[in-house]
Amino acid sequence: MFDFLDSDWFIIGLEIVFLAFIGYDAYKYYVTRKKEYLVNIVLAIGFAIWVLAPFYTKYHDWNEDQREELRVSCLSEHNQSYCACMDNMMYKAYEFEDYKKIDKANDEKYKVFIQDSLDECFDDSWF
Repeated sequence: MFDFLDSDWFIIGLEIVFLAFIGYDAYKYYVTRKKEYLVNIVLAIGFAIWVLAPFYTKYHDWNEDQREELRVSCLSEHNQSYCACMDNMMYKAYEFEDYKKIDKANDEKYKVFIQDSLDECFDDSWF
């Protein structure tokens, strides 16, 4: 139901909303010089960090050598375009420790994730 929360467009939309709030408050402060707009700016920046930080930290949980290990194992079985897309999906969906714990042959949730990722990677839509 809430799959849109993991999409990159949702994150970009949140960033635009926060930038609009900050820009509006900066403009109002410039015009009126009221300190309440400075408080709004600080609160908007703080809230943006609190909301957006989890979206960005999931990309940084994998070390470069762990990413290379995933890349090499994928390339031994599939082509470059498949691996590039699927690796990005893996980085977003799983932390490295959780990924290592998955029984890839028998885990139904993982199989559904792979099928959904394939559909998203190789879909012919514009978006």
